[in-house]
Amino acid sequence: MDRNHLERCVEINDACQLVEATSSYVSLEAEIPEVLYRGMKEFIGSHPNWDQYRVMSSAIAHFLFQNGCGDRAVTERYLNDLFSHAEA
Repeated sequence: MDRNHLERCVEINDACQLVEATSSYVSLEAEIPEVLYRGMKEFIGSHPNWDQYRVMSSAIAHFLFQNGCGDRAVTERYLNDLFSHAEA
């Protein structure tokens, strides 16, 4: 095997690891009851500074915090959303 080929493989692997380490979002697909979807749609319609991603992220952070998750980032997200409701 050619040395340049090995170096390229290592560089590609390093680049992939860097992307994974700096990525701050994960795509999530979930089925939810229609009543929850309608409620979310109505909420977003009456609160233009919210979108489906912010609603779901806030809901997950709330659930995790309320159920004992000790991750600081989750706690910060929960508290930020809790106190940003005044602007919403």
